[in-house]
Amino acid sequence: MTQCIDGQWLNQGGASFESTAPYDGQTLWQGFIATDNQVDAAVNCARDRFSQWRQTSFEQRCAIVEQFAQLLEAEREPFANIIAQETGKPLWESRTEVTAMLGKVAISIRAYHERTGFQDHAQGVARRVLRHRPHGVLAVLGPYNFPGHLPNGHIIPALLAGNTVVFKPSEQTPWCGEQMVRLWHQAGLPAGVLNLVQGDASVGQALMAHSQLDGLLFTGSSLTGAALHQHYAAQTGKLLALEMGGNNPLICSEDYGDLDAAVNTILQSAFLSGGQRCTCARRLYLPNGSSGDAILERLIEVAQRLVIDTPFSLPEPFYGALISPQAAQRVLTAQSQRIAAGGRALLTARLCGQAMLTPSIIEMSDADTFFDEEVFGPLLQVFRYHDLAQAVTQANATRFGLSAGLISQAQPEWDYFLENSRAGIVNRNQALTGASSESPFGGIGASGNLRPSAYYAADYCAYPVASLEADCVTMPAVPIPGVVW
Repeated sequence: MTQCIDGQWLNQGGASFESTAPYDGQTLWQGFIATDNQVDAAVNCARDRFSQWRQTSFEQRCAIVEQFAQLLEAEREPFANIIAQETGKPLWESRTEVTAMLGKVAISIRAYHERTGFQDHAQGVARRVLRHRPHGVLAVLGPYNFPGHLPNGHIIPALLAGNTVVFKPSEQTPWCGEQMVRLWHQAGLPAGVLNLVQGDASVGQALMAHSQLDGLLFTGSSLTGAALHQHYAAQTGKLLALEMGGNNPLICSEDYGDLDAAVNTILQSAFLSGGQRCTCARRLYLPNGSSGDAILERLIEVAQRLVIDTPFSLPEPFYGALISPQAAQRVLTAQSQRIAAGGRALLTARLCGQAMLTPSIIEMSDADTFFDEEVFGPLLQVFRYHDLAQAVTQANATRFGLSAGLISQAQPEWDYFLENSRAGIVNRNQALTGASSESPFGGIGASGNLRPSAYYAADYCAYPVASLEADCVTMPAVPIPGVVW
């Protein structure tokens, strides 16, 4: 089946499309691109169901969300297998994604109460009351790199707040999207509260432009996010939450401590998920001299031995295929551009399968061009620096601002870095790819529009309603000047 509108599964639409395993080209899923009429029907259905869903008690909505988690727990392994097949991720990593999806339920419930709950305080003869209300119909555009976890992080808080949702998964991972929606319906979610439309960018554009949409929640590239931002520029009444990528810097101090531990942190920061995480380190800053040389030598030595293979192979690989052969080619093109600009290839990426790439490490300190873009793959640029102040200045010289990190045992260095770095996620002696769902997740500049997700998703799924309330009108204790009775 392809679309799900008002609880009805429809194996129809416009042009056909399919999802294939990126590591061997096997067809995994087949369906149809949603037509404009189907997108219209999905949004209008969500609009029709909004009034009833928002009036459902929070306890009832919460019970359905918790039932979804129970069903997902029962389907943990099959769902992880689907993620692994459709994305090319190793099975071990796909399992961690399902675990993150399950953890999102309790976290979102806590966030709802903490950040969008009910408050009632006495203020003189009146009461100061704070409530939160759902926006209405929200569109969720999901990415391919975490096809379960990231849209799940929008859908759960949106439903808890009382919104209805139209969900468009990435065209690269429609099977994951379909399975998620099936679990929601099995959990007892009323028909039409969550609708599914599948397809390419044309479907996203039709959804984005729909007049009955109250907001859009997006995770993806900065290019697409900028286009969404421009579209909504004159529509101030519509919510737009953007979580995008970065050209993320990782600085390694001379005081890095254990050599292998530092290299392990760099490897995970740069190459976990094949570099297909928005928080991955794209730029590594190393000190001039022997300490930086030692890090670089060991990094190259270990990186060229990373196990890269299909999702279910043994021994388990560190990472698997990129999402498509086209994605792999984009990384190879970026590598060639940097070498042509004066970069020195320390480790050259090569294809080792249909969409599998070995790591690329390029010394860019003497290059003619600074490439301020996100290369979504296993490509790490290396820059050398004289002192920490210079490294931080260079690290900040980007239009992005998602994540940044420092490897250092020296507390004063961390204090300086924390005070002067420009990013929404700033880690010390931890991989940049590490983030907590119990914290906000987002960045500044071209990395987002200052609406962080994860624990703060509750903030953009409901709006505050502030009231001053009294049981009856009363005369003021002190007459207002200029009023004659």
